[in-house]
Amino acid sequence: MIYRNLTENEISTLQANSCWAEDWQRIEVSEDFEPRFFHSVMFYGDIRLGAFTNNVEVSRGFMKHAGVNNATLRNVTIGNNCLIENISGYINNYVIGDDCIISNVCTMETTDGATYGEGNLISVLNEVGDGNIILFHGLTSQIAALMVKHFHNRQLKDAIRRLIREEIERTSPDMATIGNRVKIVNTKEITNTVVYDDCEIAGAARLSDCTLMSNSEASVYIGTGVICENSIISNGSAITNSVKMQDCFVGEACKLSNGFTAAGSVFFANSYMANGEACAAFCGPFTASHHKSSLLIGGQFSFYNAGSATNFSNHAYKMGPMHYGTLERGSKTASGAYILMPAHIGAFSVCFGKLMYHPDTRSLPFSYLIAYNDTMYLVPGRNLTTVGLYRDIRKWPKRDMRPNGARKSIVNFDWLSPFTVGEILRGKKILENLRNASGEDVPTYNYHGYVIKNSSLRKGIKYYDIALRIYMGAVLKRHAPMEPTTNVGTGPWTDLSGLLLPVSEEQHLVDDILSGEIDTTEDIAERFEEINANYSEYRWAWSYRMIMDYYGFSELNEENVERVKRDYVTARRAWIAEIKKDAAKEYELGDVEEEVFNNFNEQLDKEVDFENQKLYM
Repeated sequence: MIYRNLTENEISTLQANSCWAEDWQRIEVSEDFEPRFFHSVMFYGDIRLGAFTNNVEVSRGFMKHAGVNNATLRNVTIGNNCLIENISGYINNYVIGDDCIISNVCTMETTDGATYGEGNLISVLNEVGDGNIILFHGLTSQIAALMVKHFHNRQLKDAIRRLIREEIERTSPDMATIGNRVKIVNTKEITNTVVYDDCEIAGAARLSDCTLMSNSEASVYIGTGVICENSIISNGSAITNSVKMQDCFVGEACKLSNGFTAAGSVFFANSYMANGEACAAFCGPFTASHHKSSLLIGGQFSFYNAGSATNFSNHAYKMGPMHYGTLERGSKTASGAYILMPAHIGAFSVCFGKLMYHPDTRSLPFSYLIAYNDTMYLVPGRNLTTVGLYRDIRKWPKRDMRPNGARKSIVNFDWLSPFTVGEILRGKKILENLRNASGEDVPTYNYHGYVIKNSSLRKGIKYYDIALRIYMGAVLKRHAPMEPTTNVGTGPWTDLSGLLLPVSEEQHLVDDILSGEIDTTEDIAERFEEINANYSEYRWAWSYRMIMDYYGFSELNEENVERVKRDYVTARRAWIAEIKKDAAKEYELGDVEEEVFNNFNEQLDKEVDFENQKLYM
């Protein structure tokens, strides 16, 4: 925009409207500037003003003319057609975009040393440990997970931190900015805070050293009573109803509300937090906490419902209306036992406290742990055939509220993948080894202090085998039955907070960061995108070898392919039959209405239609 000095007539009009300037010569205006829309304004320092020619909609159907009324401005640039009024304190050192509404605000200013929440070092998983995540506007669940996972690799840690510092130095503004079409009303204090386009702040108590990364497709909303310090809020997120947040990163399309408090934590991709607390928590995609008594502290979660502290679950839902939670953290049975479910759902590890970190339980995925007095019973693979899992598989993709242009964190929704199926293969092998070692006729098996009943072991092998055959058949429906064109992916796989990838590709990324081949944070993000884009190819490389080993094939000819597909259909129908049994058990308990039960069964009956389609997982 081209600016000019005020004319004498314009100065006279401003003075007649009770405006005052420390130095009228330090005020510059656009060619279309009209002074008649300024009333009771005090100008200090360097001021730049745009054109104020349009009406502004302050509420539905209520239009006011753009202008500045009852305000004190110091070193401020204001774009075109803004309405700024009733600033009880002042606006100091701010650049304001076009078409903004700022009303009933006490103070807005940039002070020396402003960071806008960028470069803030926090410690997750260990609230008293050394900082392991640096907050910055380009943070994703993958970059955060990489920093946490490789924290003890000093050389890598230093390299990543250097790249982040360089990104912050390159993009950090000299003073805080307000984007275009921003609305800030009834708010007390905004200090050292960058606000991107289309953000709305209504009734906030204090925003200090924050960045709000809003845009037209995924706006950010900050509501009544919110206190937010040293934090970054990403596209499409809402922070409302007296949330108190310090030293946090909030990813895309997250919702924090109803007095939730958080410190030193990160939340990614569609997480929902209300009422409770989080401290040093790594909340990956689709983490939910609803209850006042919930405290997420020092843990890493994904696709997870925290439940309440009294029963470890909001309720043991299955067929009822769609709830935000996934696998219950624990549900109390009629006999008084607690059921804990260490499981992989949506290809993400779900952590349930220190016991669940035990490597022995993680070797038996989709399992229940049931405590009867001092005995822990392990029920391997049981969760593979539950109504809850069936519904979870289908609901999570529908709940991704992020628009396509605002999905920085990668979320792979495959519930059966080389990562989870690799765990299933290991779990099946463990059960088979137990059976071979102790025989088939013993009543129970002992696995590292856990008791597995004979019937549970046999069913566990059966359930794991069903999952394996479903996976192999589904993958074959997506790939031509030919040898893979790459060896990438044939080894072990891992989950980097939503991104499923071969361990070799993660190590390749680490090596490239250390060598300097990757020299910006954008390069890291692009590498993650590239790995995700090649997921199908890498998955086939892994699956091809698995199919050959599982069946003992020497080649994948037409006859062998047909065998895999027949087993897939048989296994899938057995899986649906088991889910029907689980649904019937719940109905018999009287917890589900007959109409809901019948509708669910009708949905299961339609599953046969998927057997001839390519879309499954």
